[in-house]
Amino acid sequence: MAEKYQAPIVKKAFQILRLISETDRGLKISELSRDLGISKSTVHGITTALEELGAITRNPLTKSFTLGFTLFELGRSAYSRIDIKDLARPFMEALMEKTQESVFLGVRNGEHVTVLDIVESMHDLKITSPIGTTIPLMAGATGKIFLSLMEENQVSEIIKSKGLHQYTKNTITDPDLYLKEILSVKEKGYAIDNEEYISGVSAVAAPVAGKGHLKSAVWVVGFKASIDEDKLKALAKETKVTAELISRRIEQQTAK
Repeated sequence: MAEKYQAPIVKKAFQILRLISETDRGLKISELSRDLGISKSTVHGITTALEELGAITRNPLTKSFTLGFTLFELGRSAYSRIDIKDLARPFMEALMEKTQESVFLGVRNGEHVTVLDIVESMHDLKITSPIGTTIPLMAGATGKIFLSLMEENQVSEIIKSKGLHQYTKNTITDPDLYLKEILSVKEKGYAIDNEEYISGVSAVAAPVAGKGHLKSAVWVVGFKASIDEDKLKALAKETKVTAELISRRIEQQTAK
């Protein structure tokens, strides 16, 4: 029998990727070296190559590595039989019917949120956007959702390094108030955007549990003129329920 070929450096690279994937805050070279029992020089060489390929990204402030968008692209190919868009679509259509507002599905893409799918409202005047459109991570309800999935210290670091851009007069620009809002979203399981990103537009969003570490969200968007406080609360409830149903469906499919 031929001797099986060994590729130690490839195994080490995958060990590093797996370890990084297990934390949202990221890991430094010293931590990877310690946890894996690999020399810092070896870790440095591997992480440099992985970073150049986009498999991991390095936070310039904390010097910690997190997974990069290249892995998401590869993952989406691997998940072709379990396409989150196909799984989510029936629930998104049902949510649109209930709310009569446009429903979006998106995934975090580095410092942005990328729209994967949309079910447009049946109204003549509606909120819409092309698939593939990106939204700043620090904007609106979707940004709050993805930030709420991180650890508090990581959110604080992002706020400090990126700052809070004022999109409208309702945008939260105070770092302490914004962090408090993110912690509230984490507790409630949904986020509200009351004309904070676009004037005259309100939105609610909720997190969807993707396969592995794929972070996605579903959100409903409509004109403020047609969404009073009572409807906004109802939208939040329905959106959260829909996100949970989609998550359950994904879990059922990935368990097969």
